[in-house]
Amino acid sequence: MEIWINPKCSKCRTAISELDAAGMGYTVRRYLEDPPSVAELEQILARLGLEPWDITRVDEPVGKELGVKQWPKEAAERGRWIAALAEHPILIQRPIITADDGHAVVARTPEALKSVL
Repeated sequence: MEIWINPKCSKCRTAISELDAAGMGYTVRRYLEDPPSVAELEQILARLGLEPWDITRVDEPVGKELGVKQWPKEAAERGRWIAALAEHPILIQRPIITADDGHAVVARTPEALKSVL
């Protein structure tokens, strides 16, 4: 299992605490220091069953600067969204947990977190 975190994020710290309490083995990826590539983002989106706009933090300062909130959410624009996430990983929702069985989740809610425990 791997968890993508920003250590400053309270939801990330909560997720790690819950994983520890459940005795789960995992590796931590500080994705701001070790940003995912476009290919990795494509893979994680496939595992999540989501589109890039579904995991984009549009209200981050860089998101506002880029105007991502106004970008079309359509297949033709998918590459643009993914490129922005790769270039500006602060835009990626967190924490993202990928389980060894292929399951992946954006663990922002207690229910989503429980689905990987």
